[in-house]
Amino acid sequence: MNDPVTERLAALGLTLPSLTPPRGRFQLYRRCGSMLYLSGKGAPARPGDAPVPKVGAEVSVEEARAHAQEVGLYLLAVMHQAAGGWARVRQIVKVLGLVNATPDFKRHTEVIDGCSALFVDVLGERGEHARSAVGVGSLPMGFAVEIEAIVEVD
Repeated sequence: MNDPVTERLAALGLTLPSLTPPRGRFQLYRRCGSMLYLSGKGAPARPGDAPVPKVGAEVSVEEARAHAQEVGLYLLAVMHQAAGGWARVRQIVKVLGLVNATPDFKRHTEVIDGCSALFVDVLGERGEHARSAVGVGSLPMGFAVEIEAIVEVD
């Protein structure tokens, strides 16, 4: 029998992605006592020479929200591995979401809600968290969004 988190993922039609090594000199996560710091992850992947679209211009709020959900799913995979299973994830404490947006864009919270809603849908109360959503002029690799998280674990 599956645990409740795995059952929720299946009910949502989601599977955790495979983890890939980071591009650069950092780790996917760092544990300090009962706190787990997840490195920022961006989406969507695009070829290096592709033009960089901006949320609020070429990328809609709905598309960017889907990218935030994609990042959230990856962060769930990182926390699952780092914690050693869902039972050891106490709660998501804080999420920081960055949106590669036009200067006049004002719907950052709606974009990052793609990740936040996923965390609550999958983890229930343990997925509720404090959050910041910020617009930026650019992100690595031309990502539309980048998100990091702090998680309390056993």
